[in-house]
Order: sequence, then C-alpha cells, then structure tokens
Amino acid sequence: MAHNVDWIPLFDGLGAEARQMVERLFEPFRCVAGTVIFEQGDPAIFLYLIRKGSVTIRYKPYDTPAINLTTIAAGGAFGWSAVVGNHAYTSGAIARDDLEAVRVRGTDLRDLTARHPDVGEQVLDRLAQLVSNRWKDANRQVRAILNQVVH
Repeated sequence: MAHNVDWIPLFDGLGAEARQMVERLFEPFRCVAGTVIFEQGDPAIFLYLIRKGSVTIRYKPYDTPAINLTTIAAGGAFGWSAVVGNHAYTSGAIARDDLEAVRVRGTDLRDLTARHPDVGEQVLDRLAQLVSNRWKDANRQVRAILNQVVH
C-alpha cells in the first residue's frame, strides 16, 4: 500500500513507475517524545525518514556512559545500519519530539536494487546525498552496496 510520501526528497525526480516501486516499500511510523526507537546492538531492520519531529542518535562506548552524537530533524534519515547490511544498529535512536516518519526495511531496498538496478541506483544515490553531511564516504559505501547486489 502506497503512502503519501510527497514530502520526501528521496522521491523527487523519479519516474512514475520507479516511484510506485519505491513507495510500496515504505510504511508509516509514529511515536511520542521519549520513545526509544531502537537501541545500539538491536537488529538493524529499518531505515527511517523523518517527516515531523526529531531524533537523538546515541552511542554507548564499551566503558563509558552513552553519548548524544547528533540530532536529526525533519527531512533527515536514521537507521543506516539497515541499509548497509549491518546485522545490528551501531547506535541508538530516541524520539526528541513526537515523531512522524516512514520506514523501509533495508532488505527490501537491497532486493529492489537487485531486481531493478536502474531504480536502485537512483534511490541509493539519493540516500547517499541525504546522509553525506554525516557520513563522509557515504557515496562510496552506497555504491559498494549497489555493486555487491548487482554483481
């Protein structure tokens, strides 16, 4: 079932058929402020795109208290471990405000890329642009995913 995703830059410029393929993969996600969306070490299943609200990303080093790494606001994304194929999230995510988002299973994005490399490449390029300010080598890593799945 497609959802209203007109607000997501990821879909800008995709052709109608490609857009429908991608939209079908997303589901709505909502939670109230203070909700732990996932903990560091939880199975990495979903990538989240924020419509309203914000999320604090936390990292827990082995021998010290958790550190708030960054805040991701509306228009941003979190849960990248699911996209790059990590088994577990490398950090945790907590809703700072009431949150409205959509989420997609990382396995579904990888499957899309395998079945429709042209569409997958467009989506992965857009994802790399979304995260490039947080992840210096995102383009290289996302390209590596594409190459692994396609070849």
